[in-house]
Amino acid sequence: MEQRIGLLGCGTVGGGVIELMRRRKQRLQSLTGWEPVIARVLVRDVLKERTVSFAEDVLTDDPDTVLGDESIRIIIETIGGIEPARTFILAAIARGKHVITANKDLIALCGEEILAAADAAGVTVLYEAAVGGAIPLIRPLQESLTANAISDLKGIVNGTTNYILSQMTETGADFSDVLQEAQDLGYAESDPSSDVDGLDAARKLTILASIAFYTRVSLSDVEVTGIRKITARDIAYAHELGAVIKLLAVGTERDGALTLHVRPTLIPKSHPLAHVSGSYNALFVRGDAAGDLMFFGRGAGALPRP
Repeated sequence: MEQRIGLLGCGTVGGGVIELMRRRKQRLQSLTGWEPVIARVLVRDVLKERTVSFAEDVLTDDPDTVLGDESIRIIIETIGGIEPARTFILAAIARGKHVITANKDLIALCGEEILAAADAAGVTVLYEAAVGGAIPLIRPLQESLTANAISDLKGIVNGTTNYILSQMTETGADFSDVLQEAQDLGYAESDPSSDVDGLDAARKLTILASIAFYTRVSLSDVEVTGIRKITARDIAYAHELGAVIKLLAVGTERDGALTLHVRPTLIPKSHPLAHVSGSYNALFVRGDAAGDLMFFGRGAGALPRP
């Protein structure tokens, strides 16, 4: 039996979703009993050339063609940003559709509203890929570690800044030179402010901390410092101290008081996070029952690069 799916957006992430779904179609069908079918894809320009092909009439620039299709039960949002993604997701929920999104900005800023609407409508909103790409972080915090009182979150959750700092460490190059290299390779946007100024990591921290510490965290609760002022000399000094510099997103709870910050941090080379290089992400979690855990993997892009 078909499971008809509506896809919002068909850029890098949307194209990756389609590619992976087509590649794993038979496996998904054998595991679930449903045949996943991308029935409609909402795009800005239906005539634009794309890396994936579609049957006639699948592409549309009319949101209601997707959201108003009663045969579609699942919406996958890959547009990014706040609007119109928020409006589309709330409209899908109101029409009884389940939603999957990797939109960290939307979940960080509007997650409470969206999840409340989903609860009221009796549908599910899944957002595992909003933090850490394909690294399983959300579900373990929500389900696997519920018997734990988590006291510490400490992570490298932005691949762009980790690539820049790793290259500065390995080559001794200056920030501006490595940033240009990261842009040329597609690791950094033409406007890298969200990454290098720490805002991307801060938004991801609000999502993780809200789940791990059972409280509503806002972006304004996070103290944020980026990496623009890190110099080759800073990297050299860190090496002399037996440490490396990483942009860490940190959440700690002590006696009911929650502290949240994103900042460049000296990490001893003996710590596991010191060895997370390139565009990889990692999250270190400390629970009173499980002890210390670390999740590791690639955290950005449509699919992992070789």
